[in-house]
Amino acid sequence: MKKNGITVLSIFFLFLVWQVSAMSVNSALLLPGPKEVLSAFGKIFIESDSLTVILFTVLRLLLGLLFATVPGILLGIVAGFNKNFASFMTPIVTVLRTIPVIALTVILLIMAGSKLTPYYITFFMLFPLIYQAVYGAITNIDKELIDVYKLEDNHFLSGLIHCYLPLISSNIRTALLQSLGLGLKVMIMAEFLAQTDNSIGKAISFAKANLAYDEIFAWTLLLIIIAVLFELLINHYQPITDKIKRISK
Repeated sequence: MKKNGITVLSIFFLFLVWQVSAMSVNSALLLPGPKEVLSAFGKIFIESDSLTVILFTVLRLLLGLLFATVPGILLGIVAGFNKNFASFMTPIVTVLRTIPVIALTVILLIMAGSKLTPYYITFFMLFPLIYQAVYGAITNIDKELIDVYKLEDNHFLSGLIHCYLPLISSNIRTALLQSLGLGLKVMIMAEFLAQTDNSIGKAISFAKANLAYDEIFAWTLLLIIIAVLFELLINHYQPITDKIKRISK
């Protein structure tokens, strides 16, 4: 209860700073206050196209996350067991981590078009995060735990299911939480630059063109809520470790 109270207090403090800043600027065009933004936030759900826009953006995010998670986990596991493969993947992951997002977006817009660019951008940004989380988790497992398990069962597949995955499940879970926040930011930016149809990014671009900054803030508030809901959804379910333990029995 105390923790929830502190969280509420923190949110109240942010709104207070926002209100004071808006009053200081005294221009809804430059910095709309909470009242204007909440009014615009309500209008989002009145417009018929808004739910379609939100749905398509969320689906793109989930698909992009899926496309990054599956190969990220699989290749991370392979790299954790094979040093040569890990060396092969190092330059690739380094390039994906360091290449500027804006440069990659422009290149993909030319090559893939506005419809597919958000998916590619999300994959290229999230794949290194998930891959390195899995690879690092496997390489940092206590060798004594592995030796103890090998004394009982030296089969690779059963060892992967009953030993390795439970030990790295918390790392995978953390990587997924980080990927959702980062993926949402990258997805919106890609939609904004690519002008993808039925997207929050395009809606923000349209609001910018019309100087409707209260709508921009409203869409931003909605994105924050979506990110928080995803985080709560992941934390609501039992950790992967518990599920794997039930399967192993």
